[in-house]
Order: sequence, then C-alpha cells, then structure tokens
Amino acid sequence: MFSFLDRNALWIGAVVGLVLPFVGYAVLLMIYEQLESFGWLKSAGFSTDFRQRTIAIVAICLNLWPLNVYQKKRYTDTMRGIVFPTALYVIVWVVYFFGHIFGG
Repeated sequence: MFSFLDRNALWIGAVVGLVLPFVGYAVLLMIYEQLESFGWLKSAGFSTDFRQRTIAIVAICLNLWPLNVYQKKRYTDTMRGIVFPTALYVIVWVVYFFGHIFGG
C-alpha cells in the first residue's frame, strides 16, 4: 500500500518530514480536547501556551520514528529529507515561543 515510501529519495523524506508533524499536531490536539471535555484533564495551573508548546514539540519529535525506520534501511537520502523540515520546524518553534521560553 505504501510502497512509494519504501525508496531512498530526498523528496520522500521531505514529504514525510513535513506531513507527519502537521498531522500529529492535529491528532494530539484533538486527543487533548477530548480528554478535557471528559473532565479527565484540566489546564489550570499551567501557563497559557503550555499545551500548545508541548503538543508542538511532541509533534516535531514524531519525525524520530520514520528517521529511525529509514536509518535501519540505510536510506540516507530519505533521512536527509526528513532532517531538513524537522530542523525548519524546530527553528519556527523556537522563534515562535522564544519569549515564553527565555523570558525575552
């Protein structure tokens, strides 16, 4: 079914590296909202953007899974393709939350 993902190509890694955190963020956000609607989770006591920051960094870290899979297959070009969007997401995350993280 996903045989097109089983190739050593830079563009495949770039697509996986861009899409997985984006979809992961949406799924994690829906899970948090459902847990909050059931009353199992409360946001009191945390900073205003704690949930958003945490979900975003966890979504970025989801790229570690395909990176590890492609490393085992020795698909170096695909791994490079994953690293570039991951680094871009990390830079955007740090710039966006700089004031909240470093107090500046």
